[in-house]
This record gives sequence, C-alpha cells and structure tokens, in this order.
Amino acid sequence: MKEWIEYAAVWVILKGLGVLPRSLARSLAAGVVHLFYALLPELRKTAEVNLRIAFPEWSGAQRKAVVRGMLRNLGWMAAELARFPKYSKENIEQIVMLDGHENFLEGQRRGKGVLYLTGHIGAWELSSFAHALYGFPLHYMARRIDNQRIDALVNGYRCLSGNRPIFKNESARVMLKILKEAGTVGILADQNTMPEEAMFVDFFGKKAGTTTGIARVALHTGAAVVPGYAIWDERSQKYRLRFEPPVELIRTGDAERDVLENTQRFTSVIEEIVRKYPEQWIWVHGRWNTRPKGEPSLYDFH
Repeated sequence: MKEWIEYAAVWVILKGLGVLPRSLARSLAAGVVHLFYALLPELRKTAEVNLRIAFPEWSGAQRKAVVRGMLRNLGWMAAELARFPKYSKENIEQIVMLDGHENFLEGQRRGKGVLYLTGHIGAWELSSFAHALYGFPLHYMARRIDNQRIDALVNGYRCLSGNRPIFKNESARVMLKILKEAGTVGILADQNTMPEEAMFVDFFGKKAGTTTGIARVALHTGAAVVPGYAIWDERSQKYRLRFEPPVELIRTGDAERDVLENTQRFTSVIEEIVRKYPEQWIWVHGRWNTRPKGEPSLYDFH
C-alpha cells in the first residue's frame, strides 16, 4: 500500500506540474521545495555544514542567499522534468541554449567515445534530455529507485528524448561496449562514495570520498572526458548548456597514481563550476560523509 501511495503522489506531482503554465509550475514547485526544507532540519544542518566547509569566509547572509537560490533551482528543475513530454527538437531552443558545444564535438571527434562529466548542478535532469533533443542522445548512469513504479515512471520521462539508463549492476560491461562504439555516457560525479569504491581527493580543501570509476574507464578506453552542465542564465531567461574543453588525462605509468591524479582533476573541475554557480548546486547532500579512517563524522546529527 505504501508503495502505491508514494507512486500516486509522484504521478500526481509530475502530471499536475506538467499541465500548468511553465511559470506557475516552477513557482509552485519552488514553494513546495522550500516547505520540505523548512520541515526537515537534517537537510538544513547538512547545508550549513557544507557551506561552512566550502566558504568559511562567508557571512550567514551569504549562505542563506545561496540556500534560497538552491531551493528555487531544485523546484524549477522538478517543474522542467514534469514538462519533458512537451519538449521537442522543434522547441528546445526556447528553453536551453548550447554554449561551448564545439568542446563536446571535439571529444566526439577523437573517436573513442565521450564521458559526459557532470554533477548535481543547475538543471542536471534537463541537461542530458535537451542535448538528446539537439541530436546527441546518451546513456546515463543511474541507481534504481527503491519503489519500482516510481523508478519506471521517472526513467520513462528521462528517456523520452532518446537517452537510455545504465544501472549499477550492468554498468561496467555496458559502458565499455558503448564507448567502444564511440557513444556517450553521462556520469554524475559529485556524490559521496562508499569507502570500498572511493579514493579521497580534495573538494573545497577537504578530503572527500570520490568515485574512481570515471578515471579508470577513461584511462582504459581513452574516451574523452568532457564536462557539461546546464545552468540558469538570468540574462537570457534560458538554461545554458555549457561544455568545457575535454579534460586531458594524466598518464605516469603508475596505474593507481594515475587513477588518483585524474580523479582529483575531475573533482577540481566540478569544484570550479560549483564556485561559479554556488546557488545551483545541492548543498543538502552529505558530500563529505565518508571520512578517512580514524576521522570523525562531519555530520554528527545524522
């Protein structure tokens, strides 16, 4: 029964937001996100800890302003997800403009596939969806949602533009096949990673457990690693899907050192993006949750 109720709630939210005018849907979704944030003290504490780590010199007012921007951004993205059935190759330019697309094409021209390096920045759900409508579909790494009905519903929306998921239990084999065929794989690389799968690299000057999968695959296949992210651009009143130049790999001949050095390089790229657009990153995620052995938790309220 609980699963059905959860599914019904998500279905109503997506369908309801999807039929509203875009401006109203975004405002309503942002209001709901603000409400959830107010009702969940653990999220507030996590955001406070994270912002103090990342920007220790900031005032409380600066941190609060970034949190307000983050909540608006999350609400707006939920509304955009609900509107995926309305977006097409004919109208996507009204919502998302390409910026630096020559950098993606350069990665593609190398002929060994592209690892689309991104994070929970801006409208991350919209970025790959829009890029597929522009003619560049990809396979995206995903974790299954526990509620199977919600998982099917959400991934159904994500795949409307031609993208396809790669789930964790099939990730290595499928990813290598796609890259061998010069395809594109999108990976969110800014989340906390469990110790058995992580290396510790600097993120805002603090060691963070970080996935090594991107570095290992890039070093093994020679795939181009191209950072891409869709941020809200106030001036144009559109999302700007920005691609940075391919990240050149470090190869020293020491396999584990190469994994560590490249993982640090990719993480530094994401940090630089977050520094530029702090109000468009998810500060409510426990990014520094996994600690090096012997270090205490940074989130002692969990």
